[in-house]
Amino acid sequence: MRRLSTLAGVGLVLLLVTPPIRAQQSPAPTMFAACVSCHGPDAVAASLPQGSPPIPRVGGQHAEYILKQLREYKAGKRQHDAMTAMTAKMGDRQLRELAAHLARQAPAPAVKDASPMIDRGRALYEQGSATVAACIGCHLPNASGAPSYPRLAGQRQSYIVQQLKSFKQGARTNDRARVMRNIAANLSDEDMAAVAEYLSRLSGQ
Repeated sequence: MRRLSTLAGVGLVLLLVTPPIRAQQSPAPTMFAACVSCHGPDAVAASLPQGSPPIPRVGGQHAEYILKQLREYKAGKRQHDAMTAMTAKMGDRQLRELAAHLARQAPAPAVKDASPMIDRGRALYEQGSATVAACIGCHLPNASGAPSYPRLAGQRQSYIVQQLKSFKQGARTNDRARVMRNIAANLSDEDMAAVAEYLSRLSGQ
Protein backbone atom coordinates (compact mmCIF):
# COMPACT_ATOMS: atom_id res chain seq x y z
CA MET A 1 0.00 0.00 0.00
CA ARG A 2 2.82 2.39 0.88
CA ARG A 3 4.48 1.71 -2.48
CA LEU A 4 1.23 2.34 -4.33
CA SER A 5 0.71 5.58 -2.44
CA THR A 6 4.24 6.67 -3.28
CA LEU A 7 3.75 5.94 -6.99
CA ALA A 8 0.43 7.78 -7.01
CA GLY A 9 2.09 10.77 -5.37
CA VAL A 10 4.89 10.84 -7.90
CA GLY A 11 2.37 10.67 -10.73
CA LEU A 12 0.44 13.61 -9.30
CA VAL A 13 3.63 15.69 -9.02
CA LEU A 14 4.51 14.93 -12.66
CA LEU A 15 1.06 16.03 -13.78
CA LEU A 16 1.45 19.27 -11.91
CA VAL A 17 4.91 20.17 -13.16
CA THR A 18 4.75 18.87 -16.74
CA PRO A 19 3.64 21.68 -19.08
CA PRO A 20 0.67 20.91 -21.30
CA ILE A 21 1.40 19.91 -24.86
CA ARG A 22 0.46 22.76 -27.12
CA ALA A 23 -1.23 22.11 -30.42
CA GLN A 24 1.17 22.88 -33.23
CA GLN A 25 0.17 25.52 -35.75
CA SER A 26 -1.06 24.08 -39.01
CA PRO A 27 1.76 23.92 -41.57
CA ALA A 28 1.66 26.37 -44.44
CA PRO A 29 -0.14 25.04 -47.51
CA THR A 30 2.11 24.22 -50.44
CA MET A 31 0.90 27.16 -52.52
CA PHE A 32 2.09 29.64 -49.86
CA ALA A 33 5.66 29.16 -51.14
CA ALA A 34 4.70 31.24 -54.18
CA CYS A 35 3.75 34.16 -51.91
CA VAL A 36 6.97 34.31 -49.90
CA SER A 37 9.16 36.04 -52.48
CA CYS A 38 6.93 39.15 -52.38
CA HIS A 39 5.04 39.02 -49.07
CA GLY A 40 7.77 37.38 -46.99
CA PRO A 41 7.63 34.26 -44.80
CA ASP A 42 5.55 36.13 -42.22
CA ALA A 43 3.14 37.48 -44.89
CA VAL A 44 3.64 41.07 -43.74
CA ALA A 45 6.36 42.09 -46.20
CA ALA A 46 8.50 43.08 -43.24
CA SER A 47 11.88 42.90 -44.95
CA LEU A 48 11.14 45.01 -48.02
CA PRO A 49 13.74 47.75 -48.56
CA GLN A 50 12.84 51.43 -48.78
CA GLY A 51 11.45 52.34 -52.18
CA SER A 52 10.25 48.82 -53.01
CA PRO A 53 6.89 48.29 -54.75
CA PRO A 54 3.83 48.81 -52.52
CA ILE A 55 3.23 45.17 -51.61
CA PRO A 56 0.51 44.73 -48.96
CA ARG A 57 0.83 43.19 -45.54
CA VAL A 58 -1.63 40.28 -45.61
CA GLY A 59 -0.76 38.46 -42.39
CA GLY A 60 -3.72 38.58 -40.02
CA GLN A 61 -6.08 39.85 -42.69
CA HIS A 62 -9.64 38.48 -42.57
CA ALA A 63 -9.94 35.16 -44.37
CA GLU A 64 -13.24 36.06 -46.03
CA TYR A 65 -11.77 39.26 -47.44
CA ILE A 66 -8.58 37.53 -48.64
CA LEU A 67 -10.61 34.80 -50.32
CA LYS A 68 -12.73 37.37 -52.14
CA GLN A 69 -9.63 39.12 -53.47
CA LEU A 70 -7.96 35.87 -54.55
CA ARG A 71 -11.10 34.74 -56.38
CA GLU A 72 -11.38 38.10 -58.12
CA TYR A 73 -7.73 38.07 -59.20
CA LYS A 74 -8.37 34.62 -60.65
CA ALA A 75 -11.55 35.79 -62.41
CA GLY A 76 -9.93 38.99 -63.70
CA LYS A 77 -12.24 41.27 -61.69
CA ARG A 78 -9.17 42.69 -59.95
CA GLN A 79 -6.14 43.37 -62.11
CA HIS A 80 -2.58 42.41 -61.19
CA ASP A 81 -0.40 40.39 -63.53
CA ALA A 82 1.50 38.41 -60.88
CA MET A 83 -1.55 37.70 -58.73
CA THR A 84 -3.66 36.69 -61.73
CA ALA A 85 -0.96 34.30 -62.93
CA MET A 86 -0.52 32.77 -59.47
CA THR A 87 -4.22 32.27 -58.73
CA ALA A 88 -4.89 30.89 -62.21
CA LYS A 89 -3.06 27.72 -61.16
CA MET A 90 -5.16 27.20 -58.01
CA GLY A 91 -8.52 25.57 -57.44
CA ASP A 92 -11.07 27.04 -55.04
CA ARG A 93 -10.05 24.67 -52.24
CA GLN A 94 -6.45 25.86 -52.52
CA LEU A 95 -7.59 29.49 -52.45
CA ARG A 96 -9.56 28.77 -49.28
CA GLU A 97 -6.59 27.06 -47.63
CA LEU A 98 -4.29 29.93 -48.55
CA ALA A 99 -6.75 32.54 -47.22
CA ALA A 100 -7.12 30.63 -43.95
CA HIS A 101 -3.35 30.35 -43.54
CA LEU A 102 -2.78 34.05 -44.12
CA ALA A 103 -5.53 34.94 -41.65
CA ARG A 104 -3.83 32.84 -38.95
CA GLN A 105 -0.59 34.83 -39.17
CA ALA A 106 0.17 37.69 -36.77
CA PRO A 107 -0.74 41.15 -38.09
CA ALA A 108 2.06 43.55 -38.91
CA PRO A 109 3.42 45.77 -36.12
CA ALA A 110 2.58 49.45 -36.40
CA VAL A 111 5.11 52.05 -37.52
CA LYS A 112 6.37 53.84 -34.42
CA ASP A 113 7.83 57.14 -35.59
CA ALA A 114 5.75 60.32 -35.43
CA SER A 115 4.30 62.07 -38.46
CA PRO A 116 2.81 65.57 -38.81
CA MET A 117 0.02 64.10 -40.97
CA ILE A 118 -1.39 61.80 -38.27
CA ASP A 119 -3.91 64.28 -36.84
CA ARG A 120 -5.31 65.05 -40.27
CA GLY A 121 -5.47 61.38 -41.12
CA ARG A 122 -7.20 60.53 -37.85
CA ALA A 123 -9.84 63.22 -38.42
CA LEU A 124 -10.59 61.91 -41.91
CA TYR A 125 -10.74 58.32 -40.70
CA GLU A 126 -12.95 58.99 -37.67
CA GLN A 127 -15.08 61.93 -38.79
CA GLY A 128 -14.83 62.17 -42.56
CA SER A 129 -15.39 65.56 -44.18
CA ALA A 130 -18.11 67.51 -45.97
CA THR A 131 -17.63 65.33 -49.05
CA VAL A 132 -16.19 62.07 -47.65
CA ALA A 133 -17.81 59.54 -45.31
CA ALA A 134 -15.80 58.49 -42.27
CA CYS A 135 -13.83 55.26 -42.73
CA ILE A 136 -14.64 54.15 -39.20
CA GLY A 137 -18.15 53.03 -40.14
CA CYS A 138 -16.91 50.03 -42.14
CA HIS A 139 -13.35 49.50 -40.93
CA LEU A 140 -14.19 49.99 -37.19
CA PRO A 141 -12.61 52.29 -34.55
CA ASN A 142 -9.29 50.44 -34.40
CA ALA A 143 -9.18 49.74 -38.17
CA SER A 144 -9.29 46.01 -37.49
CA GLY A 145 -11.99 45.64 -40.13
CA ALA A 146 -14.58 42.88 -40.38
CA PRO A 147 -14.94 39.75 -42.52
CA SER A 148 -16.13 41.77 -45.53
CA TYR A 149 -13.92 44.81 -44.91
CA PRO A 150 -10.13 44.65 -44.74
CA ARG A 151 -7.97 45.23 -41.72
CA LEU A 152 -6.14 48.50 -42.34
CA ALA A 153 -4.27 48.90 -39.06
CA GLY A 154 -0.54 48.54 -39.62
CA GLN A 155 -0.90 48.38 -43.41
CA ARG A 156 1.91 49.90 -45.48
CA GLN A 157 1.30 53.58 -46.19
CA SER A 158 2.42 53.27 -49.80
CA TYR A 159 0.02 50.41 -50.47
CA ILE A 160 -3.01 52.26 -49.05
CA VAL A 161 -2.21 55.30 -51.17
CA GLN A 162 -1.79 53.14 -54.27
CA GLN A 163 -5.16 51.45 -53.77
CA LEU A 164 -6.99 54.71 -53.07
CA LYS A 165 -5.57 56.16 -56.29
CA SER A 166 -6.59 53.01 -58.18
CA PHE A 167 -10.15 53.37 -56.91
CA LYS A 168 -10.19 57.08 -57.80
CA GLN A 169 -8.88 56.47 -61.31
CA GLY A 170 -11.20 53.52 -61.91
CA ALA A 171 -8.30 51.07 -62.25
CA ARG A 172 -9.73 49.05 -59.36
CA THR A 173 -13.45 48.30 -59.56
CA ASN A 174 -14.10 45.33 -57.26
CA ASP A 175 -15.48 47.35 -54.33
CA ARG A 176 -19.01 46.65 -53.16
CA ALA A 177 -21.61 49.15 -54.41
CA ARG A 178 -18.82 51.49 -55.62
CA VAL A 179 -18.28 52.61 -52.01
CA MET A 180 -14.50 52.99 -52.25
CA ARG A 181 -14.64 54.56 -55.70
CA ASN A 182 -17.10 57.17 -54.46
CA ILE A 183 -14.99 57.93 -51.39
CA ALA A 184 -11.66 58.07 -53.25
CA ALA A 185 -13.15 60.38 -55.87
CA ASN A 186 -13.41 63.08 -53.21
CA LEU A 187 -9.98 62.59 -51.64
CA SER A 188 -7.03 64.78 -52.61
CA ASP A 189 -3.53 63.33 -52.81
CA GLU A 190 -2.80 65.00 -49.47
CA ASP A 191 -5.90 63.42 -47.91
CA MET A 192 -4.85 59.99 -49.13
CA ALA A 193 -1.33 60.39 -47.78
CA ALA A 194 -2.61 61.57 -44.40
CA VAL A 195 -5.16 58.82 -43.79
CA ALA A 196 -2.68 56.19 -45.01
CA GLU A 197 -0.03 57.56 -42.67
CA TYR A 198 -2.43 57.41 -39.74
CA LEU A 199 -3.45 53.80 -40.50
CA SER A 200 0.13 52.61 -40.87
CA ARG A 201 0.76 53.81 -37.31
CA LEU A 202 -2.14 51.94 -35.74
CA SER A 203 -1.34 48.66 -34.08
CA GLY A 204 -2.24 45.79 -36.33
CA GLN A 205 -1.98 43.35 -33.41
